[in-house]
Amino acid sequence: MSSHREAPEIAKDPVADSTDVYAFVSPDAPTTLTLIANYVPLQEPAGGPNFYEFGSDVLYEINIDTQGKAEPDITYQFRFTTVITDQTTFLYNTGPITSLTSTNWNRKQFYSVTRVDSSGTHKLGTGLACPPCNIGPLSTPDYATALAAPALHTLSDGSLVFAGQRAEGFYVDLGSIFDLGNLRPFQNLQVFAKALGFKAAPGVNATKLLNVHSIALQVPITNVTDPTRPVIGVWTTASRQRGGIFSDAGEPDFRFGPYQQVSRLGNPLVNEVIIPMSKKDYWNTQPPHNDKQFATYVAHPELAALLPVLYPGVFPNLAALVSAGTARADLEAILLTGIPSGIVPGFTNFTGSVQADMLRLNTSIPPSNSPNILGLIGGDPAGFPNGRRVFDDVVSVELRAVAGATWPLIDKTYTPDAAAGELTDGLTPSSLGTPYLDTFPYLGVPFDGYDDPSS
Repeated sequence: MSSHREAPEIAKDPVADSTDVYAFVSPDAPTTLTLIANYVPLQEPAGGPNFYEFGSDVLYEINIDTQGKAEPDITYQFRFTTVITDQTTFLYNTGPITSLTSTNWNRKQFYSVTRVDSSGTHKLGTGLACPPCNIGPLSTPDYATALAAPALHTLSDGSLVFAGQRAEGFYVDLGSIFDLGNLRPFQNLQVFAKALGFKAAPGVNATKLLNVHSIALQVPITNVTDPTRPVIGVWTTASRQRGGIFSDAGEPDFRFGPYQQVSRLGNPLVNEVIIPMSKKDYWNTQPPHNDKQFATYVAHPELAALLPVLYPGVFPNLAALVSAGTARADLEAILLTGIPSGIVPGFTNFTGSVQADMLRLNTSIPPSNSPNILGLIGGDPAGFPNGRRVFDDVVSVELRAVAGATWPLIDKTYTPDAAAGELTDGLTPSSLGTPYLDTFPYLGVPFDGYDDPSS
């Protein structure tokens, strides 16, 4: 969660595991769009001596649909190269790393950025330096200023790019949610927890003090939209070449053949809690325009049927809705097509009739001066599911939607259960342990392995 280790096979391949994708109009530069794709989940900061990095054999892509067909009209490709400076040491660094060119830093990564669109393939930058991982005050002193800031690069088209370690920005009570669907603030009502005498309690952020690897891009909105269509679809993918040969020790492996998509992510939590276990790996290989085959799991989500069972007597109206077998058109709109005009007054992020898992962003909606972490259901149309900002509480939003809070958009005679509008795992951005940034790349400075921010 959001998509950390969400499928059996990709859980074994963390460098290709897309964890979160964000798309929002930049609050401090509102003529630009910020896109962030995170990989390499659940990084313990003290991860030496082999610290985290991108896969040099993985093709990372951020895809943008501008025409409503759930196909990539614009793709930004990122390829990484790893360079070992000193072949004789086991150390990541042999002294303080005070700059991106420091000879003390032994394992550097560089990358290229390529844009693919209808006019062809355009190389926007090569040899761009990633920052090192944040090791500690001795190895990476003055991390934010000396190492992270110089890793912000300007591409040939004027866009900004960053690729490297960041503090995890997604907050979720994984330990409780995957313990039989328990939500700590309501565990006094949960059938198994209640039997054990559990009392309501605050949420516990499982991703607190962890890091992730981010690919962040800030581009002029006019570079990624059709002038007649302000709504775009966004998703990220990771692909590997189909063939490979393991070489002798000390020699690089040989990879060949076309690239095969092994991971993808649009809306948060879809493959995590909507797609059944038997189809998760297959879902990761499919393009969004094929998602009609998975639509039944959105229209009839398993979690909607589980909530009345796990919380007896709390969701009688939801139970009746599930028993009636009614297809959840509200969830199909939120997750698969975008919300058409006329459903939410003054709002739409509808891309068309093609059912596809993509973040959908109406780029004509400006950033909010008073953002609400609940996004659209909190009265803030600049937030999720209109794209996704780094601080949006997507867990609470999707829990409430699945529980029936959004069904009155389709059936005005329906009264949601009182609990549907209150569901949460009990967390807010304050549970992260570090603040977001006000400027690009917005995710906070990564935690280091020496200091303990909780102390």
